[in-house]
Amino acid sequence: VQRQDSAGIGIGFYGNSETSDGVSQLSSALLHANHTLSTIDHLVWETVERLGEAVRTEMTTLEEVLAQRMELVAAARGARRQAEAVAQQLQGLAFWHGVPVSPLQVAEDVSFVEEYRWLAYVLLLLLVLLVCLFTLLGLAKQSKWLVVVMTAMSLLVLVLSWGSMGLEAATAVGLSDFCSNPDTYILNVTQEETGLGSDILSYYFLCNQEVSNPFQQRLTLSQRALANIHSQLQGLEREAIPQFPAAQKPLLSLEETLNMTEGNFHQLVALLHCRSLHKDYGTALRGLCEDALEGLLFLMLFSLLAAGALATTLCSLPRAWVLFPPSDDYEDTDDDDPFNPQESKRFVQWQSSI
Repeated sequence: VQRQDSAGIGIGFYGNSETSDGVSQLSSALLHANHTLSTIDHLVWETVERLGEAVRTEMTTLEEVLAQRMELVAAARGARRQAEAVAQQLQGLAFWHGVPVSPLQVAEDVSFVEEYRWLAYVLLLLLVLLVCLFTLLGLAKQSKWLVVVMTAMSLLVLVLSWGSMGLEAATAVGLSDFCSNPDTYILNVTQEETGLGSDILSYYFLCNQEVSNPFQQRLTLSQRALANIHSQLQGLEREAIPQFPAAQKPLLSLEETLNMTEGNFHQLVALLHCRSLHKDYGTALRGLCEDALEGLLFLMLFSLLAAGALATTLCSLPRAWVLFPPSDDYEDTDDDDPFNPQESKRFVQWQSSI
């Protein structure tokens, strides 16, 4: 029985560690996905803000400087319209902006629950270990009071083991059912909670050749508009600066803004590709459906072994009690104590002999 308990405790520690590793993978994947989505939002709004500021200041200044040449003013206004079009297209790329569900919050909630789950199982494992050790100690010392206490503790731990096994079995069944077809379930739940279109969610959850990038049109239009702005600014530099030296400063500032916009745009193209977020999705699924599920199965085995060993212990301890030798109730009393029952008995015998 004690070997069975020891094996169960070892299996329990391993299962608890595997479950914790799986949940940690899930939390890490959620945090990385949150970082990707936050970076997309930051790049979009930073670029839109810089473009808006450039349109309001540098473009207006440039048009005022070039007011004497209407064809140059028309070119500047064309660049303004292109910049406004780019800003409008980029705003549609921040698809997670305003969504009520945050991967960061989900990761924090999962980590919070996992900390207490891990601690609860560690305490249960230690409790089973202590019950085993003190039961052996009580049997070795043939201590009846210790055996009584350990019998009560074994009953308590037996109830906890059966309860934990029921919880583990229910969780494992639900998780295995989820892992059999996770894409459809997650797609439906995410669409319901976030309100995002199925085309966006399918692109990131499936990430295959059958699903096209829902942002491809916006990216293409933005790239063309940026190329047009670049060519218009280069034309203005050639035509305007020789006649209007004051146009050099706003043109250089616009070129700097354009370079920053193009740099952010290329980062957005990479981040909006399904590869990064789909990798996080795959990592989260592996954590849940491989490590966490395996850990739950080992925890179920621990609970089963512990419950079996404790039930056997509860049946065996009363029999062991009968085999204990009778204790001498007076072995620890002082022979010279006048209140010692043995001394009192001898005193009565002495009086009767007088």
